[in-house]
Amino acid sequence: MPEQPPSANRVRTPLVADERTMLEAWLDFHRETLSWKCEGLSPEQLRLASSPPSNLTLIGLVRHMAEVERGWFAPVVGTDTTWIYCTEDDLDGDFDNVADADVDADLATWRAEIDRYNAALPDYSLDHLRKGRTREYSLRWIYIHMIEEYARHNGHADFLREAIDGSTGD
Repeated sequence: MPEQPPSANRVRTPLVADERTMLEAWLDFHRETLSWKCEGLSPEQLRLASSPPSNLTLIGLVRHMAEVERGWFAPVVGTDTTWIYCTEDDLDGDFDNVADADVDADLATWRAEIDRYNAALPDYSLDHLRKGRTREYSLRWIYIHMIEEYARHNGHADFLREAIDGSTGD
């Protein structure tokens, strides 16, 4: 299997750093890993459900992570919390409605969500609490959850990319 060339934007995380620097670095590492898994593919390849019987696609993962970024971070910083791709009638619209997806627009939307929170979150303590429906979450917990969410979906992205063009890489 060909190894996927390294991404120019993906940097290694620090081995020694304060807590916030470490959390931000690992989250950015995983964000860039998803971006890397999408690099060099055509819109058709990004829309391809390459691991039957699953209908999961790389662009579906990108759209989902845009929703996840907004869902967890927007309530912390007080920005728009409305869904981007999903609705009450279609809770999986981020994953499912990709046949005609504008992948450039979807990638830009995901990046805009990331940029919004990267700019705003440093103003909030890791102890800042975000009220959920039934409990409160610290920003620290949200960072850890986001790292876990990206790591899980990056595993999916590895399989999807390998099935599309044989490329592998960690």
